[in-house]
Amino acid sequence: MADRADAIARVREHLHSGAFLAELGRRVGFRTESQNPGSGEALRAYLVDDLQPAFAALGFSTRLIESPTGKGPYLLADYREDASLPTVLTYGHGDVVDGMEGEWRDNLDPWQVTTKGARVYGRGTADNKGQHSINLAALRAVRETRGGKLGFNAKFIIETGEEIGSPDLRQVCEAHRDALKADLFLASDGPRLSADRPTIFLGCRGGNRIHLDVNLREGGHHSGNWGGVLANPATILCNAIASLVDGKGRMKLDALKPPRISNAVRAALADVKVEPTADEPALAPDWGEEGLSPAERLFAWNTLEVLAMSSGSIEKPANAIPGRANAVLQLRFVVGTKYEEVIDAVRTHLHANGFPMVEVSGTQRFAASRTDVDSPWVDWTANSIRQTTGKAPAILPNFGGSLPNDVFAEGLGLPTIWVPHSYPGCSQHAPDEHILLPVTEEALAIMAGLFWDLGERPPGTGVRR
Repeated sequence: MADRADAIARVREHLHSGAFLAELGRRVGFRTESQNPGSGEALRAYLVDDLQPAFAALGFSTRLIESPTGKGPYLLADYREDASLPTVLTYGHGDVVDGMEGEWRDNLDPWQVTTKGARVYGRGTADNKGQHSINLAALRAVRETRGGKLGFNAKFIIETGEEIGSPDLRQVCEAHRDALKADLFLASDGPRLSADRPTIFLGCRGGNRIHLDVNLREGGHHSGNWGGVLANPATILCNAIASLVDGKGRMKLDALKPPRISNAVRAALADVKVEPTADEPALAPDWGEEGLSPAERLFAWNTLEVLAMSSGSIEKPANAIPGRANAVLQLRFVVGTKYEEVIDAVRTHLHANGFPMVEVSGTQRFAASRTDVDSPWVDWTANSIRQTTGKAPAILPNFGGSLPNDVFAEGLGLPTIWVPHSYPGCSQHAPDEHILLPVTEEALAIMAGLFWDLGERPPGTGVRR
């Protein structure tokens, strides 16, 4: 009688035979650059020509949902086996960032999968075509092992606008709330904690972009004739930023900080080590909030980062005092931060501390959200991964970066579990994006194990039988 081990063996063979990389190569070949205004045809073709047939082969019904704001379309896929069984909703995105042709090592083609040693290169291999391809392959292996059954109901939503901020994902999910009803949200995006440690994260940090503009006058004025009597906007801007965050990255304004880290979150992060590999940047010593471990700073605290600054011309500096200076900052924040008040708080602080000439505005705000660490789904997922790999997975309260988790956690009210299949050095959003074959093989096994277990012994809490 076929069992869990057979499903895992089947999905491993799918990789070893070359079939998985052939599927991934076909998907990477769609130039789905959502930031490119001319990508609409490729985005639609990815869903219609590739994913719809793939889902149909797994017994899913599918339909295309048009974007209500004129962006890329969505694909909804639905597999119904029995109303008494639990239902899982999963997610992926078919769009990618710019291909950056000509910038890849050895002049690799970003739209073609190329294997060099343990690395498989191609745009979308890590973010996110490779990850949802892993999950589809694992579903197939479980279904074939069980004789055409999964043992649960499954739903997918695939968007094509994640790389432009998922502008209408929430609107689409709210409009199709009944179609997306489920017991659990289980999806894959982002990197593991490290290549050799399976990881679970329960949500994501949010982000607030803060624009600081000092516009004192038009044009520059000769520093020999005017130095000492004209205010320098760049000097003002640097000091304004320094009043918000010190030279060691520690926030000075309480309104930017989160609530105290809970004991449950501290316990979850107690065995989490942030250890960059040789080809990743080394951690800065003595950087960030005092009294916190690197894991707590990255996954349980807020950070204020200067993303860009501009004044004058750095390429051709003139002997002139500039008339303008501009900076874009970003607050990465965790659940509990009063992020709606951040822009007003920064403006009030700067104006009260001698910087009334600094104009403060905000753009591109996205929310933080996460499932409770003590959700029964967390232990269930961790135990399944441990059974498959023999490793205790890292459990992160939230991803350090941002994903549209709030759409599913808050908008649809689902417990959210993310099991990522890439790693921090994967070069997503850069030239040389890649996945690692050992991580991919382990990820295929992990997801086959999870999907098998979902049909066997999911947590009883909140699950319809």
